[in-house]
Amino acid sequence: MVIACDTSFLFSLYGSDANSQKAVAWSAQNTRPLHLNSLTHFEFGNALRFSEFRKAIPAGCAALYWAGFEAAIAQGRLIVATSNLADVVDEAKRLSSLRTLAGGHRGFDILHVASALKMNSTHFLTFDGNQKKLAEEEGLVVPV
Repeated sequence: MVIACDTSFLFSLYGSDANSQKAVAWSAQNTRPLHLNSLTHFEFGNALRFSEFRKAIPAGCAALYWAGFEAAIAQGRLIVATSNLADVVDEAKRLSSLRTLAGGHRGFDILHVASALKMNSTHFLTFDGNQKKLAEEEGLVVPV
């Protein structure tokens, strides 16, 4: 079983938002490592910094949350998988052409699902309802 995650889940797990309690509870019950790629790694860091810029999180919290995230990578709880960006983009193109007109999917949401598929994930963690629909349509189990 390979469990991939998107930025919304990571923000809830390593940051602080309305879904943090759910993310922490899920993580406490499931000890398998979570997989992400370098795009998600980048987007999560930017999401933290942007949230602090917008004053959605207190000053200094972006660095604090990032440190917890990096510690989880060092401990093996998160795995930043190597993936071929061209392959992920090709999969994203396929998903977009097949699903966006009917489902209204955003580019980065498609990239997250495409990445999960290219990592041979069986499960996908997200708190984005529309992204959840896309992942499920592609055969991924979305348990939260």
